Amino acid sequence: MFCNHCGAALQPDYLVCPGCGQRLVAGGPLAPSRLEQHVRTLGILWMIVGAVTLVPALVLLLLSSVVHIAIPFSDALARELGPLVLMIVGAGFLLVGAGGLLVGWGLIGHQPWARIVAILVGILALIHPPLGTILGIYTLWVLLSHNAELEYRRMARAA
Repeated sequence: MFCNHCGAALQPDYLVCPGCGQRLVAGGPLAPSRLEQHVRTLGILWMIVGAVTLVPALVLLLLSSVVHIAIPFSDALARELGPLVLMIVGAGFLLVGAGGLLVGWGLIGHQPWARIVAILVGILALIHPPLGTILGIYTLWVLLSHNAELEYRRMARAA
């Protein structure tokens, strides 16, 4: 008998494949767990959020370099602070967007560090209603489920 997931040789009494860690039953692998079903979707959603967040980041960074043209010449403080504020906000959006892409990529690839980082980013996303809150709740629901840490470690080892 061989594993349907990785092809490793199996004994009839094995409950877990020694090659990939896939749970087994007499007829083959069990149905995927909740974590296995949702981690790819979660990674895709984080990548979408990251990509969408990069758009305003790039717009703000571009505006920071040309906004001094639109500010009246008489207001020196606004001419100095306007571009700086736009650049800081744009850089913040850039970090959030890049972080979302990185977390999504890590979850899809079952990277060992991605679960913890996604939980932290999910907690931070809770304070950004309504979509951030929904994504944060979904992230925590998937990654903090019963035995999620052990399952994710097994998935990371198999990847």
